[in-house]
Amino acid sequence: MVKYLLLCFLLPAIAGSSVRGPESERPDAHAWRVGLIDDPPPPSPNDANAEAKPDDKPDQSNSCAHVSFTRGLKYGESDLNVLDVANSDSPPATPRPVLLFVAGESFSGDTNASDVAGPLQDEAMCFAARNGMVGVKVSYRRGPANSWPSGTRDVAAAISWVHQNIDLFGGSRDEVVTVGYSAGAFHVASFLAHPEFQASDSGVAGAVLVSGIYRSSADASATEKSYFGSDPSKYEERSAFPGILNIETPILLAWSAVDPPRLVAQGEKLKELLCNSATHCPHTTVLRNRESLPSVLETDGGGKGLAEPIRELIREIEARGLP
Repeated sequence: MVKYLLLCFLLPAIAGSSVRGPESERPDAHAWRVGLIDDPPPPSPNDANAEAKPDDKPDQSNSCAHVSFTRGLKYGESDLNVLDVANSDSPPATPRPVLLFVAGESFSGDTNASDVAGPLQDEAMCFAARNGMVGVKVSYRRGPANSWPSGTRDVAAAISWVHQNIDLFGGSRDEVVTVGYSAGAFHVASFLAHPEFQASDSGVAGAVLVSGIYRSSADASATEKSYFGSDPSKYEERSAFPGILNIETPILLAWSAVDPPRLVAQGEKLKELLCNSATHCPHTTVLRNRESLPSVLETDGGGKGLAEPIRELIREIEARGLP
């Protein structure tokens, strides 16, 4: 009862937030954003952003209709340890599965502000809410101010918060599926691979890994080094291997056909090692594009995204019994 009273005073829902739609992107711009090259590309004369005004927001009312948001919930000690929750306005008859999004285009970033309220991530949250799930997106610490394993610890702390509080939003603590996107995919994979950083109540029922770097190397970009450190001899122990090969958590692994070759190679190698491990071979999807979380999900029904594979993963989790 105390939790519900606190919720009434401290957690006002923000319904029907306005969000921007996905933007097209040049390959060199994407490579810079994910940390594969260190210098930003010159602006293109055809770049749609060149003429955009800060307040330009295409109408996304349909994607987030009847979805309520609760913003800026603290799950850890850092100012960056905040998360958002989205769920349907209709009360659930039974606890709903939870999609927990850990997204980030780079291992480094502004240490003074969170990007948890990114409008494109809101669209992914709305996908969860409109499909009978609860959406949660997590802001976490980044380099250079916060080095390895701060991101992994933050994922564990966020999942622990979900276990303790998601019932207030109609979610099931037994059906938590983490979705790691880009740099966030490493943090989720690292969480799975390093039980020493997990809390006693931070188990997950499944994981989705999208276009991640799972093992850094001596040719790491500057943004990777800002998180993993400058000593390449430590990268192997800070990777997702071999720990991720020893888990039984169902994994949906994805990368894009237009990803930089290094990201494609990382996904293919992780699939190969998992399929040759003693646990299981992951579900695998090669995406048509990866401009943003909504483009990964392909919520427009294009048929080559992760929307249906995620639904199938949850159905399989429920069919075989909860953790």
